[in-house]
Amino acid sequence: MLQNREFLCKNPCYAFFFSEGNSSQREKILNNHESESETEWESLLKPFDLRKLRKSLNKITPYQLRKLIELPLDVSTSMEIFQWASNQKGYCHSYDVHYALIDKLGASREFKVIDKLLLQMKEEQIVFRESLFILIMKYYGKAGLPGQATRLLLDMRSLFSCEPTFRSYNVVLDILVGGNCPNVAPNVFYKMLNKGISPTVYTFGVVMKALCSINEVDTACSLLRDMTKHGCVPNSVVYQTLIHALSKVNRINEAFKLLEEMFLMGCTPDVNTFNDVIHGLCKVNRIHEAAKLVDRMLLRGFTPNSLTYGVLMHGLCQMGQVDEAKALLNKVPEPHIVLFNTLISGYAKNGRLDTARDIMNESMLTIGCNPDVYTYNILINGLCKKGFMVSALELVKEMESKGCKPNVITYTILIDGFCKAGQLEEARHVVDEMSVRGLNLNTVGYNCLICTMCKDGKVNEALQIFSDMSGKGCKPDTFTYSTLIHGLCKVDQMDVALGLYRDMFLDGVLPNTVTYNTLIHAFVRKGATQDALKLVNDMLFRGCSLDKITSNGIIRALCNDGQVDKAMGFFEEMTRKGINPHITSCNILINGLCRTWKVQNALEFLRDMIHRGLTPDIVTYNSLINGLCKMGHVREALNLFDKLQTEGISPDVITYNTLISSQCKANMLDDAYVFLSRGVVNGFIPNDITWYILVSNFVKKGDEEW
Repeated sequence: MLQNREFLCKNPCYAFFFSEGNSSQREKILNNHESESETEWESLLKPFDLRKLRKSLNKITPYQLRKLIELPLDVSTSMEIFQWASNQKGYCHSYDVHYALIDKLGASREFKVIDKLLLQMKEEQIVFRESLFILIMKYYGKAGLPGQATRLLLDMRSLFSCEPTFRSYNVVLDILVGGNCPNVAPNVFYKMLNKGISPTVYTFGVVMKALCSINEVDTACSLLRDMTKHGCVPNSVVYQTLIHALSKVNRINEAFKLLEEMFLMGCTPDVNTFNDVIHGLCKVNRIHEAAKLVDRMLLRGFTPNSLTYGVLMHGLCQMGQVDEAKALLNKVPEPHIVLFNTLISGYAKNGRLDTARDIMNESMLTIGCNPDVYTYNILINGLCKKGFMVSALELVKEMESKGCKPNVITYTILIDGFCKAGQLEEARHVVDEMSVRGLNLNTVGYNCLICTMCKDGKVNEALQIFSDMSGKGCKPDTFTYSTLIHGLCKVDQMDVALGLYRDMFLDGVLPNTVTYNTLIHAFVRKGATQDALKLVNDMLFRGCSLDKITSNGIIRALCNDGQVDKAMGFFEEMTRKGINPHITSCNILINGLCRTWKVQNALEFLRDMIHRGLTPDIVTYNSLINGLCKMGHVREALNLFDKLQTEGISPDVITYNTLISSQCKANMLDDAYVFLSRGVVNGFIPNDITWYILVSNFVKKGDEEW
């Protein structure tokens, strides 16, 4: 308290607050300041009479106190003045005093003190006004506390008997959207409607923005039709919000209709709205419609900006219509470097590198637009993809001679080019040059080197590069690990590959489907099916999807091991986990069942397969026919042959050879010959095996008869 008094003594404004102590000391303090020039804070107190105010010593009115609190004083001093005034006999704080103090507390984020003041106001039976709560809500929003703002909205009525209007709801909705809580905004909006509070156009606009940001575009669009029920007419902001959201999710027809409706409703779109639709059209390759929309813009008096032209040019280049993009660039009033780079990239991707260089060396320089490092990188990348590495190096020298320094991306493009050309030593030279220039290789560059080394079987060198990579602070990614694991599996270093797989998690890198598939296939090839299954379980546990190649590999491995029941169990488990069965998986299982003499089970599985919506193919029927024939059920096999033809499936040479061989073994040579003849009539062309089966069996029969 003594320190606060000393502070107030140093400030002439607060000399009159002392009701205790020596009166002559107070007079001395006041007299010391009589001769001083009027300070800035004193001028803020006008039209008050400072002399009279100081002489009053003890008495202060709520109006005067509000003026004092509004001065640029710190919070602790303002609170002390507030408390001092509270102790005055017969004094009662007004609403305006509380408002001024809460305003200052909010700016300093003293929200706990604000809560206490609100309760104090309630005890003092001060009538609350909505403006005070809106003030506090806005400070909560600035402090990034959208939840507290929402809580205060609910407390307004229940705790402080103040009815919120659309103004309070609009502020809270704004805070929720701006505070990254858009999913809460619709709930607040619907509570507002349930309480009978009429929303405004602004309310609808904010809620639509919230819904669009959480991909509830349909709900946002339905609100557009509900606006008229509440007496609201959509404005430009509402339409722009919906058009942007629809264009973003490629619902371009709906966005286009809303743009038309916007004009009919007398709302004026801005250039960004047109750009959203144009970009949406280009994304779905409706380039000519996008170009027509640009023409409509011009007819309606709108001026396309650089983004408009850039989006349309990019779309044309993506479609390979680079000459049209060039013609469009010529129409741009003031083309800049980004538009030129878009066009140069288009020509480079279409393999027209000479034209791309002409644009850089002629068109750009004509208007005084100098190529930047991105321009050169586009051309260097184009040359590298074509395998013109010498030309790429020459272009690097050219850019340096013109004062444009190559960056990490430039060198990474060169490294990638040399690696893909199989010139690993040249790639190493580029790395050395980077080091001399003080540039560090990035993850993409390291991946290029590691991938090339693994392809060449130089896995140990790749591991050394990987070690250098970590030592130089460059973080490996999933591609890095997957490449190394694939290289190690190729040279049968499975233990090292598994160790690297475990290191991924320690390094904070998650394996993907490629990583798991590589390891699983390596185990399957080695016959370590159980190890492969463990990885499958780990893969599914971590949320990686099992592709048909991997699942088929596991099923085939189990069937080859004679574990058909386990293969069936694995198939059913994959189905339960939402992995749709594939005809190849079913064929492997049917073949496995038939090989283990479980043909009836295979036929039941076929019926189940058809019930699941899968269509059997000739491989399916060949496995079943072969299984029936092995069991000596040739007639049943022939019936199945007739069935597959009625289903529109054409038998192949394997089908005919299997049945002909089985008929011959069953001493049904005449039937086999008739079957062959009928097949030839239907377009079957016998191969060497067919003739061998027939001839050898007929000769054998002739020998027996002889």
